[in-house]
Formats: sequence, C-alpha cells, structure tokens
Amino acid sequence: MDGPHWTEPGAYQVAPGVHRIPLPLPNDGLKAVNVYAVADGDGLVLVDSGWALDAAREALAKALAALGYALGDVRRFLVTHVHRDHYTLAVTLRREFGSRVSLGLGEQTTLKRAADPSWPPLRGQIEQLERYGAQAVAARLHPTGRFDRSIWEQPDDWLDGPAELPLATRSLRVLPTPGHTRGHVVFVAADLGLMFAGDHVLPHITPSIGFEAETTHLPLADYLSSLRLVRELPDLRLLPAHGPVAPSVHTRVDELLDHHRVRLDATVDAVVQGAATGYEVANVLTWTRRSRAFESLDLFNQMLAVIEAGAHLDLLVAQGRLTARTVAGIVRYARP
Repeated sequence: MDGPHWTEPGAYQVAPGVHRIPLPLPNDGLKAVNVYAVADGDGLVLVDSGWALDAAREALAKALAALGYALGDVRRFLVTHVHRDHYTLAVTLRREFGSRVSLGLGEQTTLKRAADPSWPPLRGQIEQLERYGAQAVAARLHPTGRFDRSIWEQPDDWLDGPAELPLATRSLRVLPTPGHTRGHVVFVAADLGLMFAGDHVLPHITPSIGFEAETTHLPLADYLSSLRLVRELPDLRLLPAHGPVAPSVHTRVDELLDHHRVRLDATVDAVVQGAATGYEVANVLTWTRRSRAFESLDLFNQMLAVIEAGAHLDLLVAQGRLTARTVAGIVRYARP
C-alpha cells in the first residue's frame, strides 16, 4: 500500500513483482518521479531511472535494498522518454554496472542535439519562443556556464513498435506515444493489467507538449492521437511517472481529451479577444490546476506556457479554425 503521499520515499508494491519507487527531483514543482522496478529472473528491469543526482541514486539504492536487491541487479532500463528526470540516472548507472539502456526510436533527433557541442542549450525552445512572439521570455532564458553533455550518451538499443519486448522471464508491449516528446513510449504488461505510462498519461496534471530541442510540426496533434491509441486498448491500471497509481487509463484519457477540447476553444476565444501571437494567447489564458495568471509563473513555466499555447494555435490552423501568417519572423493568428 502506498504511503500518505505519492512522493514519500520507499518501494511500494503495485502488482506481484512490480514496485513503485519515487525518486526526488531538484527545484521542481513535481517533487518526484516514479521509477518502477519489475522483477525479471534473478534481476530487475526498471521502467525509467530518475535524474542523475546523488540524492536520487541514494534513494533508489535504499529502496532496492528493502526489496533484497542492489543497483548492480538492474539488468535493463526501459526509458519512456529522453527528459533528464527519466533518462540520465540510467546513463550514469550503466557506466558503473553495465546495465542496458533502451529508449524510443523517435528520441534520436533530440539526443543528437543534446550531445552536439555546436547546439546551444535550449536553442530549440528559444527559437519556438521567438516564433510565438515571446522575445521577452527568450531573452531571459539564455543559459550560461558549463553544460554537461556527457549525460546524453546513446542508449544500447532503440525501441520501435508497436512490438512485444521479450525480457528474461516476461514480456512487455512497447507502444510509441509521441506528443510530450517525439519519441515517447509506454509499456504494457497485459498479464498484470498495467500500463507504465511515463509522462503520456498523468493522473493530476497535463504533460507539457513539444518541450524538446527540435519538435514535430504538430506535437499536440501527435499527443491527441497517442491518447486515442491507448484509449483503444483494454482498460489498464495507470502507472504514471508523476503522481499516484490510478485504477483506469481510460478514465484519465477521457479527462485529458476533454481538457484539450476545452483548451482549444479557449484559445480560439483568446484570438477573438484580440490576442494574435502565442505569447499574447498565453497571457490571456490561465495555467495549472490553480488557474494562475501567466505573469505569476516562474520563467521555466512561462516558457512551457508559451510553447503549449503555440501548439494549440498551430493545431487550430491545421483544423481550419484559425489562419496564420508570419511577419518579421513572428507567427500571427486570426479567425478565417
């Protein structure tokens, strides 16, 4: 049984041979990321790994010890996507213990950018902000100092799918679910009725859309299609990367689809009110479950808000509900 709050350290059984292990995150509103330890033969497979931090490593080692394992017993990391709170601890532990790291094929472009010394940190996100008219936000985002690219090593293998993924004594099904990132995948344990959902389906929040070095043309369209894909599966228990385990993937997917329908309508309304750029729309809309004003967000979340507003605007253009034209490098949106 889970503790009083999903972020409490420990190892919590969610199914026979499957335990949820929350690991700490630095300066992050999410507080923790769930890693799932799956018993497989005489070792473990971990779904996601955590951020490459001493505190996360120590918490993982302690939780595994409570289950009778050590870090060296992790034979393989199955990583849902390339964001650092999911990927980077796997890379550092592989150097020490030789664990195998697997990542979705669609993350090749992002990983290539992250490891390229000629590609400045956040360049892709800054370009998106400037495209959406948020030069004021972009100007404050230019990172300084040394950027450690060594954590962005290549995985041992790339996961494509839909496909069965044989392990030592069990198998999982890997499903590409682009949207949060272009290479996001989820893993299904049909025999246990579980979906290891990463950030694709979260129980309390909506994941950011298109936050990566080089996004796809319509990341929100990708995300909504991926939601519909998992909605077509038999209903499964939701094992998210952030938040408590939930009983139904279907229930949460329906809520997320409804959220984005409402959000698309609100985005159109913002344009009708006179907002013409992603930045202006982001300032009209409210953010988070607490309906916070844009100006009350910290810099990082202002960046996410503008990029997400832009993703909604671009999908509305593709749907024919808005038009777009680029003036001096800034996309301006209007009603047809």
